[in-house]
Amino acid sequence: MRLKGYRILARRFRLPVGEIDIIARPSALVVAIEVKSRPSLGEAMEAISPRQQARIRRSAEMLIARHVDLHRLSVRFEAMLVIPWYLPVRIEDALHA
Repeated sequence: MRLKGYRILARRFRLPVGEIDIIARPSALVVAIEVKSRPSLGEAMEAISPRQQARIRRSAEMLIARHVDLHRLSVRFEAMLVIPWYLPVRIEDALHA
């Protein structure tokens, strides 16, 4: 992520409504990244259930509400899918927020 110009703000950021695996900032936006490690790409994609997507959205909303300096920034949700023997796959706008 750093090689792509992302500044990592937090890892495993816990809130009362859930957890965000990685919070990064690649310029004028905040990115909430969900990381899934599974044996196959399909299983990793399926692991991000609608319930989990809602939890990530609520967590991001709470994060922005708590940090005034983030209010002016846009939010994007990404998924980082980790599969054995392959490079990680990054999906931008993974939750279509």
